[in-house]
Amino acid sequence: MKTQDTNAGPAVLLQVTDPHLHADAARTMRGVNTYDSFLAVLEHVQRSRHWPPDAIIATGDLVQDETRAGYERFRACLDSLGVPVYCIAGNHDDPALMAEVLSAAPFKIGGEAELGAWRIVMVDTYVKGEDGGTIGARRLAELDARLGADRESPTLICMHHQPVPMGSTWLDGVGLSDADSFLAVVERHAQVRGVVWGHVHQASDRSRGDIRLLSSPSTCSQFLPHSDAFALDNSPPGCRWIRLFTDGRIETELDWLPSKS
Repeated sequence: MKTQDTNAGPAVLLQVTDPHLHADAARTMRGVNTYDSFLAVLEHVQRSRHWPPDAIIATGDLVQDETRAGYERFRACLDSLGVPVYCIAGNHDDPALMAEVLSAAPFKIGGEAELGAWRIVMVDTYVKGEDGGTIGARRLAELDARLGADRESPTLICMHHQPVPMGSTWLDGVGLSDADSFLAVVERHAQVRGVVWGHVHQASDRSRGDIRLLSSPSTCSQFLPHSDAFALDNSPPGCRWIRLFTDGRIETELDWLPSKS
C-alpha cells in the first residue's frame, strides 16, 4: 500500500480526446483542420493556471486515417511538453501503429499508472472494424482482478467509449456494448472514484453512486447533445482539467478554445 501525504496538493491530469489527426497537416474533417485545432488547444492550455499537469491522458481517436504519419504528428505535438502522456486507442485508431510510434517515454499506451495518491487505469474498448466498443469477458475479469489487488488507492478509470447512455439515439448505438458488465465490476470496488471517456465529442458530468462519470469535448468539432440523428454542435474545440485529491475527491473543469471573433 502506498503511503499517502494527506497534506499534498492534488494531482493534475489534462484530458485531451479525439483529435482525429491525419497524415496530411492540411486535411480537414467536418470543416475543421484537426491539426490546427489540436495545436491551438495545446497552446491554449499552456496559459492555464493548472499548467503543467502531472500527466496528459489522450482518450482515443488520436488519428482519423490510421496512418503512421498521423501518429508521428501526434507524437511531435506532445513530445516536448515535458509531461507523461497516457494513450488509449479509439475506434478510428490502429493499435499496432500506435504501439510502434508511441512506444517510448513520455508516451505510455494502456495499462495503469500512479499519479500522486491515485491509480490511473486505462481500459481498452477497441474492436477492429467497429465504431462501437467492447471490453469483453476476459478483459473485464482482468480489470476486476486488478482493482481487487489494490483497494486502498483512489482510482480513475479512463476509456474511449461511453459506458452510460448520452441521450442521443445514433451515438448510443456506438457506445460500449458491455456497459452493464463494466459498471457491475467498477461498482464492486469502492476505491473507484471516477470514469472518464472520449468518443462522444461532448461534455457531461454526472454521478452513479460515489463514482463521477465524465465525458469530454474533442479538440476538434463537437456533436450536438441529445440529438437522435447525427448533428454538429457549435461549441469550440476543448479539453478537460481533472484535479485528483488525496482523499478521493475529484474537481474538474472544461477548458474551451476561445473564439477568434
